[in-house]
Amino acid sequence: MSEPTGKYSITMPRDIAEAAKARSGPSGLSAYVAAAVARQIERDNLNELITVAEAEHGPVTDDEIQSLRDQLADARREQNQHGASAA
Repeated sequence: MSEPTGKYSITMPRDIAEAAKARSGPSGLSAYVAAAVARQIERDNLNELITVAEAEHGPVTDDEIQSLRDQLADARREQNQHGASAA
């Protein structure tokens, strides 16, 4: 069952509207714009969570970010090694 919809009038630069229309494919411009707005809302919500977390715990440092990236890369390498040996 799909979500109820409403009809809205928006204004945007013509070049952006034409590019979106060209990329929208069979689902149509309305679905393309709705997906873009949904992604923006998700980003806004994440930014709000980050702001709250940083207010409580302080900002994440570049070193912490790099450490987590390194851990993720290690985990991916390990997963790929186990996946290759299991095949």
